[in-house]
Amino acid sequence: MKIPISVLVVIYTTSNEVLLIERADHHGYWQSVTGSLNQIDEPLQMAAAREVFEETGIDTHQLPDGALQSMNHHIDYEIYPEWRHRYPDGVTQNTEHWFKLQLPSKMPIKLSPREHISHQWLDMQSAAKLCFSPSNQEAILRLNSD
Repeated sequence: MKIPISVLVVIYTTSNEVLLIERADHHGYWQSVTGSLNQIDEPLQMAAAREVFEETGIDTHQLPDGALQSMNHHIDYEIYPEWRHRYPDGVTQNTEHWFKLQLPSKMPIKLSPREHISHQWLDMQSAAKLCFSPSNQEAILRLNSD
């Protein structure tokens, strides 16, 4: 069963191109990297780096220090009914912690075909508009606000 604590990692370049990936289990649902903690005590930063690698093939440990940063923001949201079966009975809320990963330029992406079927790089406004998740939209639009 999934732990109802997750990370959202917005990957973008220094020229503000945002990476979006399309869900394999829901065609047309575009998003940033997301995923739940593997263990309740897994550090959020480690979970973010792990999810980035699992979903895109990008190894954050090969990037400059500080490339992966917490956005110091989290939200609680209602888990979509179609995905509640992945969580313990009665769990309907998830806490999502936001991160950003800045790359010097676009990198080759190696998707996990079990999770995602396509990817694209878009400008921030277009990426935010395409995301199915309102919190993902907001995270993209906050990238350069700090």
